[in-house]
Amino acid sequence: MDYVLTTNALSKNYRHFKALNSLSMHIPKGAIYGFVGKNGAGKTTLIRLICGLQPPTCGEYVLYGIKNTDREIIKAQRRIGAVVETPSIYLQMNAEDNLKIQYHILGLPSFEGIPELLKLVGLGDTGKKKAKNFSLGMRQRLGIAIALCGDPDFLVLDEPVNGLDPQGIVEVRELILKLNRERNITVLISSHILDELSRLATCYGFIDNGRMVKEISAQELEAACRKCICMEVSDIKVFVQVMEKLDLEYHITSDTKAEVYAKITATKLVLSLAKEGCEVISFSEREEGLESYYINLVGGGI
Repeated sequence: MDYVLTTNALSKNYRHFKALNSLSMHIPKGAIYGFVGKNGAGKTTLIRLICGLQPPTCGEYVLYGIKNTDREIIKAQRRIGAVVETPSIYLQMNAEDNLKIQYHILGLPSFEGIPELLKLVGLGDTGKKKAKNFSLGMRQRLGIAIALCGDPDFLVLDEPVNGLDPQGIVEVRELILKLNRERNITVLISSHILDELSRLATCYGFIDNGRMVKEISAQELEAACRKCICMEVSDIKVFVQVMEKLDLEYHITSDTKAEVYAKITATKLVLSLAKEGCEVISFSEREEGLESYYINLVGGGI
């Protein structure tokens, strides 16, 4: 497989704190890679390292086949567009002038690509409206436009929908999908809003305490996310006895409620309980989502 980025035992220490601890990850070309972890797990640190904002303590990363110790790594990093934490925009300027500033910084010869870029991110009709009067979603899209000024083929987004309203989230999501599908831009998204991430990502990396816990494709994740039957019963002790007798995997969630993880028909399950005098008060099916998978993987919440 062709990878845009790989890391090998990558570590970053701040005095006695290990922000990254021998992290190894693999981002395929053309993927939308969901980078999942708690606050402080090391997501932003990794982004800062690969963008060249900070050096690693030890280990290495390879960007477009070039090691971070190679002099050519600067050229490879120019292929990255990034929005780290919050968009770097000038609030007193309009969208066009913000892009002109970035064009100057990158040394681009002309401004002819700016109108098309503003149209791409849905800001083509903002005119002289200053960025300070933009919604948060518009500012985030302007930040992405600034990141796209150098025509990168690897886009790194740190919490791109954090704080946005539902409409802003949809707009940013559609923009990311468009960039990936129509322009074949590989995207790394660091996020703790897992429901939204599950609508985008083609593969995932789960990080905890600076270590990569697991990398998995969206297809593998879908297969791994189990369905369960959520039940409320009249007698939880009898329920346990029946589950043990049937050799079914289950989890007690309260004095009257439980979850059953097994392929069994509802009729057989209800009849087996009724036979032992245990009444089923409520019954529903639930599929494990990305958040449940993550919590089961590392424990605790985001």
